[in-house]
Amino acid sequence: MSNRKFWKSLGILLAFIGPGIITSNVDNDAGGITTYSLAGAEYGLSLLWLLIPITGALIIIQEMGARMGVVSGKGLSDLIRERFGARVTFYLMIVLLLTNLGNTIAEFAGIAASMEIFGFSKYFSVTIGAAFVWWLVVKGNYKSVEKIFLTACLFYLSYIISGFMGKPDWEEVRRATLNPSLRFDAGYLTMAIGLVGTTIAPWMQFYLQSSVVDKGLKVEDYPYARLDVVIGSVMVNVVAFFIVMLCAVTLFQGGIRIETARDAALALEPMAGKYCSGLFAFGLLNASLFAASILPLSTAYTICEAFGWESSLNRKFLEAPQFYGLYSIIIIIGAGIILLPNVPLIPIMYYSQVINGLLLPFILIIMLLLINDEKIMGRHTNGRVMNLISWATVAVLIMLSLATVAAALL
Repeated sequence: MSNRKFWKSLGILLAFIGPGIITSNVDNDAGGITTYSLAGAEYGLSLLWLLIPITGALIIIQEMGARMGVVSGKGLSDLIRERFGARVTFYLMIVLLLTNLGNTIAEFAGIAASMEIFGFSKYFSVTIGAAFVWWLVVKGNYKSVEKIFLTACLFYLSYIISGFMGKPDWEEVRRATLNPSLRFDAGYLTMAIGLVGTTIAPWMQFYLQSSVVDKGLKVEDYPYARLDVVIGSVMVNVVAFFIVMLCAVTLFQGGIRIETARDAALALEPMAGKYCSGLFAFGLLNASLFAASILPLSTAYTICEAFGWESSLNRKFLEAPQFYGLYSIIIIIGAGIILLPNVPLIPIMYYSQVINGLLLPFILIIMLLLINDEKIMGRHTNGRVMNLISWATVAVLIMLSLATVAAALL
């Protein structure tokens, strides 16, 4: 390929990417970073290999969402209402709203925790953070918001840099990654399930498809949308890889116990230096801010599409009052609860994760039914091989999701 053709192809690709990369990277939120930190700190390098099949599963699920978006031109909740009726959609939206609200509260808790490391109180950091994410979306349009979200994705590089600063034994890391090991003690299996559960969440399927539609991608753009999904799925797991590895070669080898990502950032300072610790904390702040924008946005997209209300970042507040109103209310409630004294944060985060686990099987089965509906997808339904792979992947994810719920409730 000549240089001219290469740069032209790259320019076209950059114009179409966005939804897949953003959706996947937001999954590395405060809860995800905590899970990866705990996996490395408690089980060393032994769970690194699991990130390879997780990447494959994420690509398969996200690809179907992107394909439905470009072919139908409709969001997932819109298609659910048309195919399964208003009653099913209504109850599904209630559960999604409560789940996403719980997750949003967790993101504001992440903002508070990361900024406390730098000496700022939660009353300052959460208030400023909430005002920033509200202004970002309400005053922007799809293009401007997407550019800022894509820029935020670059800040996840802080985890990769801090991973190198941990000075791992790369040969040992290579062996652990390419030679799967499985232990059958309850703690190890629960952590393995947690890694899968934190990577694939119900809200992601709705947000990806809605943003593909809002970006205006068409069937002819599908190859770029698919590549966008693949790049995003790989990126998110590379970042997860470096977080697990860093905590394994520092905290695990030093025998240090942690309970949160904030603990991990603080514990890294004496072992890997203050710059490594600072980068880790900065990564947590970026991830929490990023997710505190996307989760309310995903909820607003999902519910407005379900009830046929206007939902687009390219509309002004008065042109889409339900869309921006919902976005604003979720941010106000999410941030406001964190500012209340003695809020039971652990139960809120705990039950939102349980509901996530219960909801995911329904969403995945609905997606498979929709993508195999010829009235919606035409000739773009799953082929026989793709169906076999997809149903097998979904079956495994459903079992793991239910196992997560069972482990949480026992």
